[in-house]
Amino acid sequence: MTDNFIDIASRWWISLGGAATAMLRIVVIIALAWLVLGVTRRAMRTLRTRISDRMDDREAAKRAQTLDQVFRYLITVVVSLVAGMLVLAEIGVSVAPILGAAGVVGLAVGFGAQSLVKDYVTGFFLLLENQIRQGDVVKLSEHSGVVEQVTLRYVQLRDYDGNVHYVPNGYISTVINMTRDFSNAVVDVRVALRENVEEVMDVMRDVAAQLRSDPAFAPRILGDLEIAGVDSWAESAVIIRCRLRTLPIEQWGIKREYLRRLKSAFDAKGIQIPVPHLMVYAGQDREGKAAPFTITQQATAPAAQAD
Repeated sequence: MTDNFIDIASRWWISLGGAATAMLRIVVIIALAWLVLGVTRRAMRTLRTRISDRMDDREAAKRAQTLDQVFRYLITVVVSLVAGMLVLAEIGVSVAPILGAAGVVGLAVGFGAQSLVKDYVTGFFLLLENQIRQGDVVKLSEHSGVVEQVTLRYVQLRDYDGNVHYVPNGYISTVINMTRDFSNAVVDVRVALRENVEEVMDVMRDVAAQLRSDPAFAPRILGDLEIAGVDSWAESAVIIRCRLRTLPIEQWGIKREYLRRLKSAFDAKGIQIPVPHLMVYAGQDREGKAAPFTITQQATAPAAQAD
């Protein structure tokens, strides 16, 4: 009887010791996971702060902050999953069936959420490669406008009419950024066929020089007028292409002011802006004879003078 009691007590003590050891291991695993997350977050926060302090660009600092949040989230998920599987293994739960089920569920979710995963992957590279920043004017597929917000999920644009466009990152195949580093104000000047092209170009250069000397516009223009030359002939016009290099997002305002001043200069020089020409055809009968086409000019009688 005494031997049985001692045997049961020893087994209980051994099982208790095994449970205590397992609990200790679980506590150590959780503590190590918490320590790894804390050290990683602190290191990434310190790195982000140093990078932001060295950057004069506010948008670049925001991009660094967004990427920091993404990496912290990914690290938290990975460390939590590893720690969870180790804890389950310590309490005697087989991890292999869970991993198999998770693989099947993940495959099903992956097929159902392909567009969502694509949005996040594309958004991550948009931020990483600095293709889009807040305040840029961009064209994303058929949508264009000023970038108001860039996230891992979508890009928020506001067009000239004030409409807001939410473009999912997964649908972005090409990015046309019209305000990166500098912009060009491209102008196609149309003049009548009779005009002397060299004289027209001289007037264009003079107007551009006056615009550059204006204190209100000089800081926004980065170079002299570049005239490419006669770009094409139209039905009643010669088209001369030119451009002015400007600061980002200033090209449209500079173009409008240049065209306004150029119109006044053309009027002062007597340079004709083309008007469409119309040819009137009276038609022919079956014998090839044209029908009579009579034009009558009627003068307006002057108003009677008061006595």
